[in-house]
Amino acid sequence: MISKIVGWLVLVPLCLVLVAFALANRQLVAINLNPFGAPADASAAGYGIPLFVILYIVLLVGVLLGGTAAWFAQGEHRKRERQWRREAQALNQELENQRRRQAQATPAALSEVDEILDLR
Repeated sequence: MISKIVGWLVLVPLCLVLVAFALANRQLVAINLNPFGAPADASAAGYGIPLFVILYIVLLVGVLLGGTAAWFAQGEHRKRERQWRREAQALNQELENQRRRQAQATPAALSEVDEILDLR
């Protein structure tokens, strides 16, 4: 519940700031991807793109590239986590097998495993 409230307290002002930024930067700019070409002047023929659209696209690309880089950087941690999960599952299975064998041998007494772990 608190995380939802904090999320709203952060997201609503952030959205308001982004909308205000978009309204303040509506002027059209010419985009030139050729760094060696002559800069386009305002009277040149062609289409312009609003400045806020360009900045939002750059922000989105930066977030996606940062997320991708973090995902690749954490690959080793995820691999170790999978190994630990497989080992924990194998140990749980072994524990259950040991309990079944012990229960079949002496059903009334506490099993050796349960005595060690003090589970019952």
